[in-house]
Amino acid sequence: MFSRRKYLGQCLLLLVSVYIEACLSQTSEMCSGVPGVPGIPGQMGLPGRDGRDGIKGDPGPPGPRGPPGGNQGEPGRDGIPGCKGEPGKQGEKGDSGSPGILGSLDHDLHIQIFDLTHHISSIVGALRLEGKIQAAGGKMFASSGTELDFEASLAACKAVGGRLATPTNEAENNAILAFVKQYNRYAYLGIKVGDIADQFHYLDGTSVNYTNWGKNEPSGKGKEPCVEIYTDGHWNDKVCNQYRLTVCEF
Repeated sequence: MFSRRKYLGQCLLLLVSVYIEACLSQTSEMCSGVPGVPGIPGQMGLPGRDGRDGIKGDPGPPGPRGPPGGNQGEPGRDGIPGCKGEPGKQGEKGDSGSPGILGSLDHDLHIQIFDLTHHISSIVGALRLEGKIQAAGGKMFASSGTELDFEASLAACKAVGGRLATPTNEAENNAILAFVKQYNRYAYLGIKVGDIADQFHYLDGTSVNYTNWGKNEPSGKGKEPCVEIYTDGHWNDKVCNQYRLTVCEF
């Protein structure tokens, strides 16, 4: 009985040895174990501190030039002032000029004329700032905002030593236009139809050398002998009994 058990034990040991040897002779995939269940992920740690700023890098090369007509960039900083140059040589003294008209006048009268000229210049400057006068083509234009018919406008300008505004070029037309826009009123011009219909002249009878008629104007065929200026600067022939802004020239 004991010999039989011993014999069975040896056989079992032999079978285990054969099985182990067979496993070792096969690929590792056949003898590998079954993967286990993944574990639960751990909690995220606290964020680390910000690192130190790195060293500032060198400036990059200038970018490509923009297309023509682009917006101008901001002006650069002022450069370091250069060294002051040496003064130039003094020129030769010129010949004395002949005394002018003012130089030959009495000293007190000379002072009065100078003070009067300065006072007039100050008044003109103040009126320009207030928009009450305009200058163009060697003329001064002014308006108080009064609206009158054509004949009354002529009389009003003559009473203050001027005449009804008469543009002879674009600059003068724009000066009158400034008052038309300021008061938002059409204004009469110093131009009127002559003996022949649609032929306009200045008030002294000379031919008009500058015009700025609106589209399809003049159209009155002599029945609208006066001329008015619109708020866009164009002209229109008009009857003379309407009230229009009075603009004078000096």
